[in-house]
Amino acid sequence: MSVKERPAASPSPGVGDRPAGADQWFAVLRIATGLIFVWAFVDKLFGFGYATPAAKSWLSGGSPTKGFLGNVEVGPFQSMFHAWAGAPWADWLFMLALLGIGAAVTLGVAMRLSAVAGTVLLVMMWAAEWPLATLTAAGKPSGSTNPLIDYHIIFALVLIVAALFGAGRTWGLGRQWEKLAVVRANPWLR
Repeated sequence: MSVKERPAASPSPGVGDRPAGADQWFAVLRIATGLIFVWAFVDKLFGFGYATPAAKSWLSGGSPTKGFLGNVEVGPFQSMFHAWAGAPWADWLFMLALLGIGAAVTLGVAMRLSAVAGTVLLVMMWAAEWPLATLTAAGKPSGSTNPLIDYHIIFALVLIVAALFGAGRTWGLGRQWEKLAVVRANPWLR
C-alpha cells in the first residue's frame, strides 16, 4: 500500500500571489483617487460651482487657498494657516500639487513621489481641520466626527497602498514610466 504525499499547502491569498482581480481593484482605487485631485484642481481653476463658485475661481482672480485656510477655526496651526491664506506662493504651490499629484496618480506614473507629496498635502489639510478638537477657537462645536481618521487620512493611505503595490502598472503608464532611463537611475521616481 503506497502512501500518497500530501501536496504542499498553497500560500494564502495575497502572500506571494495576489487574488485574481486585485491588480484591477488597486488600479480602480488609484484612478478614482487621482481624479479627486484632478477635479479639485479643475473646480478651483474654473469655478464650476461645486466647492468653488465661478466668481471665486482662480481664473476670475480668486484664491484657491484663501477660503479654506482663511476659515481655519481650530488647532495649533490656525495662525500659520491664516498667514498662508491667499498668498500667491501658497496658491501656486497648492494648485501645482493638486494637478501634479492628480495627473501622476491617474496616469499611474511617479507613484512613490506622488504618494509622498499627496500624503504631505493631505496631512496638512487634516491639520487645518484639526479633527482632534471638539470645539473651535471661538468655543463652538468643531463638527469633527472622528478625532483621528477622516477622509484625508483614508486618501493618504490609498496613495501609499497604490504605490506599494505598483498600482500604476495596471491600466496606467507605470510600466513604461519605470523603463525610462531617468527613472531606472533614480528609483525614488517610480
